[in-house]
Formats: sequence, structure tokens, C-alpha cells
Amino acid sequence: MVLIVIAFVAILLGLFALDIAVGEFNIPLSRVLDVLGGGGTRAQRFVVLESRLPRALTAVVVGAALGLAGAVAQSILHNPLASPDMLGITAGASVGAVAVIVGGGGAVTGVVASLGVPLAALTGGLLTAVLIYVLAWGRGASGDAGVMGFRLVLIGIGLNALLLAVVTWLIARASLMDASLAQQWVTGSLNAADWSTLVPAAIGLGLALAVAAGSARTLAALRLGTDTVRVLGVRMQTQQAILLGAACAATALAVATVGPLAFIGLAAPQIARRLLRTPGEPVIGSALVGAIAVLGADLISRTVFPIDVPVGVVTAACGGPFLLYLLVRANRKATL
Repeated sequence: MVLIVIAFVAILLGLFALDIAVGEFNIPLSRVLDVLGGGGTRAQRFVVLESRLPRALTAVVVGAALGLAGAVAQSILHNPLASPDMLGITAGASVGAVAVIVGGGGAVTGVVASLGVPLAALTGGLLTAVLIYVLAWGRGASGDAGVMGFRLVLIGIGLNALLLAVVTWLIARASLMDASLAQQWVTGSLNAADWSTLVPAAIGLGLALAVAAGSARTLAALRLGTDTVRVLGVRMQTQQAILLGAACAATALAVATVGPLAFIGLAAPQIARRLLRTPGEPVIGSALVGAIAVLGADLISRTVFPIDVPVGVVTAACGGPFLLYLLVRANRKATL
């Protein structure tokens, strides 16, 4: 397991270096290291320090945040489909951002673009999480009140479809220019990544890491089921709310930074679990796989296609088949 984690780190560092070095203006890796050390020409310093380095760091932070959030949600709810994008958190953030974009007109190029859109996305994602949690509250077969995991997933999937319809309606009624800006944001892109936009995602990742690290034993207990949790004396509903809240906050802040990136939170924990062969979704492994996935998607979007394709298109194209694989695999288990 340790060797696989080391391999994850090595792959991440390799992709990080390539993401900085490769592009319309290729820079040798030796020159990249020279620039990071304070050398290089003015043009090289601009490309590396002002354009590609913040973009690569944003990809790492956003991918890690989404992967970690997905691992927490799937571990607590015991469902491989319990990812932030499937539960509606990402769609809720999209509704908030698109509402500001189509309602702000030309103002989205100024203060609203730098503050209003991320703040609206964060607010939309968190409000959606609270709504899902409230609607999922009920009484189980034992008569105890609390959030039912399976019910939360179903409500999240239904609310996700509803919110995506709202996004489509907002874009359809907007002017051509506003609709174009909104559609670009909804697709998910790292094109606008800079040092200022990196901060929200870093805060979300730090929050989720702190909560997950402080609740590592509790998270392990929650993976074992309700009866085992009660025997161990864990306050299940309280711990669920704290962990899910941190996961939702990390997701909302990540989406507020770059827009929705489909399937990262869904696929990263499952890939990490299979490669590391752990009984549950590993938090750190999922974060590393998520960072690798977004970095790899960014590299593909900028080098493979003749035009600069939004990174969200690449993650959706790769994540769709993986979702079908999970559904087929779950169906086969159910019929055995």
C-alpha cells in the first residue's frame, strides 16, 4: 500500500511538472526549475509563475478537494454513487453562479466576476446540502430519528436533476453574451485560474483535511454500519453532519473556483480503493487520485485537441464510462 501511495505522489509530481512545461509555448523542465528558483527570462517567468503555476496548483487543490469529499460521502453513506456531483451539491453551486452571471450582465467582468460568482456558487452549494440533509431526516426501522443514507442518496439524485433543469432554464432565458459566459462556467474550466482564485479551493481542501484527519477513527467506525457504531459509542448523527458538512463545503469551494468538474468525486475514491485494496474509500488516496485526474485532464485538454477544450469536458468524457461500469458491477452483485 505504501508503495502505491508513493507511486501516486510520483505520478502527481510528474504531471505537475509537465502541466507547467507543456503548452503553446513549451519550456524545458530544466528551465522550469530555473524559473522556480528565481532565474529565467521575463517571458519564461510570466508563463510559469503567472499563467501555468497557479493553474496547475488549482488543478491539484480542486482535484484533491473533490476526491476527498467523494471519499467521505461514500464512506458514510455506504454507496459508490454518493459523490458531490451526483447528490446535487455541484448543481446547487451551479445554480447560484449562473443566476449571478445571467443577472449581472456586463458586471460579471468586474467585481461580480471576482467575488460575486464564487460567493454565489458557495452559497448555492451549501444551501443545497442543508436542504438535502433536512429532507433525508426521518426514522429508520429501529425507530431512531436521523438521516437515512439510502434516502439521502435518492433525494440528492432527484434534487440534482431538478437543479440542472433550473440551470438550463436560466441559460435559455439569458441574453446571448450572458448565456455564453454561463455555459463556459458550467462546463468547468481552469482558464481563469490565478493566485486569487486558488485561495477558496485551498481553504476548502484544508477544512476537509482537518476534519477528516481529526475524525479518522470516527470515519472508520461509520464505515462499519449503524449497529457497530452504536456499540462503539459514536454519536453517529452528529459525526455524520460534521463530516458531510466539511465534504460539502470543500466541494462548494472547489466548484466556486473552477466550475463543476464532473465525476471526479465519484471516480477518485473508487479508483483509489481498488488500487490500494482498502476495505473503505481511503481519504488521502482519493485526494491524490483526484488531483492526478484533474491534472491529467488539464494536460489533455491543452495538448491533445487542436483547440483549448474546457477541462470539465475531459472529466465528463472519462467519467461517464466509469459510472456505467459501477452501475453494471452493482447490478451483477445484486443478481448473484
